[in-house]
Amino acid sequence: MKEHKINKTYQEINEKIRSGEVVVVTAEEMIDIVKDEGPVEAARRVDVVTTGTFAPMCSSGAFINFGHSVPGIKASEVWLNNVPAYGGVAAVDCYLGATQPCEDDPLNKVYPGEFNYGGGHVIQDLLAGKKIHLKATAYGTTCYPNRMIEKKVTLETLPSATLCNPRNGYQNYNCAINLNKKTVYTYMGALKPRAGNANYCSAGQLSPLFNDPYYKTIGLGTRIFLGGGTGYVTWHGTQHKPSADRTEKGVPVTPAGTLFVMGDLKQMRPEWLVGVSIQGYGCSLAVGLGVPIPILNEEMAQYTAVSDEDIFTQIIDYGHDYGNGISKTYGQVSYAELKSGSIKLNGEDVPTVPLSSMVKAREIADILKKQISEGTFLLGEPQFTLPV
Repeated sequence: MKEHKINKTYQEINEKIRSGEVVVVTAEEMIDIVKDEGPVEAARRVDVVTTGTFAPMCSSGAFINFGHSVPGIKASEVWLNNVPAYGGVAAVDCYLGATQPCEDDPLNKVYPGEFNYGGGHVIQDLLAGKKIHLKATAYGTTCYPNRMIEKKVTLETLPSATLCNPRNGYQNYNCAINLNKKTVYTYMGALKPRAGNANYCSAGQLSPLFNDPYYKTIGLGTRIFLGGGTGYVTWHGTQHKPSADRTEKGVPVTPAGTLFVMGDLKQMRPEWLVGVSIQGYGCSLAVGLGVPIPILNEEMAQYTAVSDEDIFTQIIDYGHDYGNGISKTYGQVSYAELKSGSIKLNGEDVPTVPLSSMVKAREIADILKKQISEGTFLLGEPQFTLPV
């Protein structure tokens, strides 16, 4: 007997959420459901699949309005806890980048090039309710004559603060090794010489864009879990580069799609936006991000059943090739292998090190599952989906 195709709409799924009849599972749970029941029956039974990831996402930051002074000021240079923010936005607006280091970081005074405090840490401190020292200078105009202000601010006293991350949630990323004779320090962490370790950064089968590899449900207006609050996909992220090199299941094997995301910083929490310092590289921000995937049909059910055994990435030498623009791979490896704790490279066992937290990724997927099941989180239908 031929199976009937499934076709659902966002409106139908949202009505199920409102009525408490929605069926929600995490991406890891969906793997066995599709394996046992097939994609058509899985699509008939399941309405939403939740995903999650938590890892350093350097292209992150916040637009902050710090309020007018008397007399007014048109700030041209701004510092928050002595971390420079970009002031060329408007009178009392600035953009604080997660990777911007503090100008008087004590670690940098002892070890030049090393930083333990930056924009990501300021964002986390704001979320933790701490007082932040703000300084702004200006050249002075008739309508904005003030040339300098200093004050203490908190997240509560700021008129507005918007998390605005131009590139998050990378769809796959490299497995990094170092074939040099000396340890190198990169945004992928410290890499020991002669392939002494292999670092990777993805939640694999829980990662959002692995569960919708062709972005059929993700685009402008997609509602997401962001930093412990609610956010939105507002565009394709910078460096969005859909890959033609994919597995049979559509999963790219190289860095591919990215998300531009935004949300109200005042809704977020410090445990989901964590300032980090990466040795020899600098400062960043670990971001908690989760995307609910509506199961509109059996095709989406099949995509969300992707497992770590199905997801592969390329091995890249960061000791020489990457920094010099050399496009060379040293093989492919699955996320099942990466998560096992070691991979084989030239017949040798190489220990693997994750920069992404699977514990946090699972927690995000579970939080989204609970919110949707309880009717407090509706799906956002995209006005258009990301370019493929």
